[in-house]
Amino acid sequence: MKHPCRSLLGSVLALAAGGAMAEPAKYLFQPPVTIIARDIYDLHTAMMWIITGIFVVVFGVMFYSIWKHRKSVGHKAAHFHESTAVEIAWTIVPMIILVGMAFPATSVVLAYKDTSNPDLTIKATGYQWKWGYDYINGEGAGISMLSSMTTPREQIEGDAPKGEFYLREVDNMLTVPVNKKVRILTTANDVIHSFWVPEFGVKQDAIPGFVRDTWFRAEKEGIYRGQCVELCGKDHGFMPIVVNVLSGEKYTAWVAEHQKAAVATADEAAREWTKEELLARGEKVYAAVCAACHQPTGQGLANAFPALVGSKVVQGPASEQVKLVLNGRKGGFMPTSQMPAQAMLSDTDIAAAITYTRNAWSNHADEGLVQPSVVKAAR
Repeated sequence: MKHPCRSLLGSVLALAAGGAMAEPAKYLFQPPVTIIARDIYDLHTAMMWIITGIFVVVFGVMFYSIWKHRKSVGHKAAHFHESTAVEIAWTIVPMIILVGMAFPATSVVLAYKDTSNPDLTIKATGYQWKWGYDYINGEGAGISMLSSMTTPREQIEGDAPKGEFYLREVDNMLTVPVNKKVRILTTANDVIHSFWVPEFGVKQDAIPGFVRDTWFRAEKEGIYRGQCVELCGKDHGFMPIVVNVLSGEKYTAWVAEHQKAAVATADEAAREWTKEELLARGEKVYAAVCAACHQPTGQGLANAFPALVGSKVVQGPASEQVKLVLNGRKGGFMPTSQMPAQAMLSDTDIAAAITYTRNAWSNHADEGLVQPSVVKAAR
């Protein structure tokens, strides 16, 4: 469907805009893959041509006047009073230009905000510092996941060469079908975040206590990368967004795979795990979920996040640590409303992370093994 902005300014500037988009520009926007992103690109290009034209005309007249009427060729300063015709002209002409620019801009904004009749609705929740995705309705409803950055600490600290997608790679991608209208509900559980995928033309703040929405319809399969673009704390730069756009058939297969995984997750919580299994899994869970606050070394941050090394809670009764992880601590930095653990992590993941902290570094807790059944019973 063609939006009004293209019929008004797009038709006048189609050649200029089309030429600019023929080859991805090095210093312009990323190539758009949604109709909204194309509208934003076209609008940007049109506005740039308009203000460039105004610049050329205004400064051209000014420089011509200065050069043509300079003192060195005999011109003298004139004394004159206001001109009603000139004042009317320089009021009406800018007004016409502004109205001409406002109409297509308003059309794009209205289209951008039209989230009606989606094929798929996904809630994106911002945490410090990761994203949680809940598939609300449409194909895949019921799927939930946490998406955390997977760039190794060695690369971040400069001890290893940077990878191709440095700071822009995650463990769980937001997966959607191609050519389907996807509505994104944004919210946050701690501070203000912002959901941004430039190639989709999507940017929406995620505010605690509020639900806002945006949408996109990706027209091309592929992987598209974005970022939280609201300053949300010390690891603000470490919460990327990666969207995987699949064909309809591949998306259906992805949904089926995740639904099977959900059943397997429920089954695995019922069995007894060995300590080695829990430690291996717990190390990964801790790195993805806990290390941002408590640090990879378990030393925490002074006056903010407590150290886990030598902690009385970690080395005390296992039931107390389970209770703290699930319910948080009143007035602390880990209240339930701010922790994705209860909603996003499985009983097995929580049990594994707790088992890991009770045995990692210099910790040697008496109750060093916590089974998923213990976590399930404590919920």
